[in-house]
Amino acid sequence: MAKTTSHLRIIFLINLYLLYSHSILTIGFDDQLRTTPETDLRVGESSGRFKIGVFADLHFGENAWTDWGPRQDVRSLRVMSTVLEHESPDFVVYLGDVITANNIPIANASLYWDQAISPTRRRGIPWASVFGNHDDAPFEWPLEWFSAPGIPQIICPVANLSHSGQEECGFKGTHRVELMKKEIDNNIQSHSRNGPKDLWPSISNYVLQVSSSNNPQKAVAYMYFLDSGGGSYPEVISSAQAEWFRHKSQEINPDSSVPEIVFWHIPSKAYKKVAPKFGIHRPCVGSINKESVAPQEAEMGIMKILVKRSSVKETVGTRI
Repeated sequence: MAKTTSHLRIIFLINLYLLYSHSILTIGFDDQLRTTPETDLRVGESSGRFKIGVFADLHFGENAWTDWGPRQDVRSLRVMSTVLEHESPDFVVYLGDVITANNIPIANASLYWDQAISPTRRRGIPWASVFGNHDDAPFEWPLEWFSAPGIPQIICPVANLSHSGQEECGFKGTHRVELMKKEIDNNIQSHSRNGPKDLWPSISNYVLQVSSSNNPQKAVAYMYFLDSGGGSYPEVISSAQAEWFRHKSQEINPDSSVPEIVFWHIPSKAYKKVAPKFGIHRPCVGSINKESVAPQEAEMGIMKILVKRSSVKETVGTRI
């Protein structure tokens, strides 16, 4: 439903050296990122790191018919731009809930998706995205619309790369397949993928390789992306997804010699078991001290597989 209180939008960097520190996901090797015309992700010889910026729970389009909602979108654009300018990440991950589809009263939610990724695209930084539980959620009619003064005037956003602007406003929503197709088709810097068709209805299941600069066939890291569901189907990483990860990781990294990072949106039930029971005593950004973990609906085997893989150095997930 439409929210009346401020909605936290998470923008952060993870620091990952292979012996890692706390806040910027930097994979330390003898290479620096370089994006070729073939959009390979490579590391080179100068900096010895691969910095990943993570933008999560941006919720573009939330309360889209109010003054508050669009203002939050503008502020998020400013903050993302500031982060990108100051941190200069080599790669960006959009970690789900890019949009609040259940609050978007237009047929093509890609308009808002396109706005959310625009700071990264404008700077020519490669990125990838994974779906969250709000990205293709069906529109929820606000109760206040059925009292005076009724349904507010609906104004479609201006045309952009994802849409011509000619389509009339409506309440049809945009499915995961359409959102992903428009992102991939309209953005050469996007590394997002649909993933195997037999994992449907989950869509954003794929793996990206970070390669050595002097040998593009040599992997120095693998980044996995898993659709944790929600919105148009249950909030879960299925047994089929878990098996896909197990087979794919054994196929491309059989001896677990290459570090692996796993990204998803909704945390596993395991997160709830290890989360602090009485809050975090040190000051923390956002509402982490106020909200409990909202995990997936069920555990279908992915955590058991991850625990057994020594090459998995980090799992990254957040949900608001």
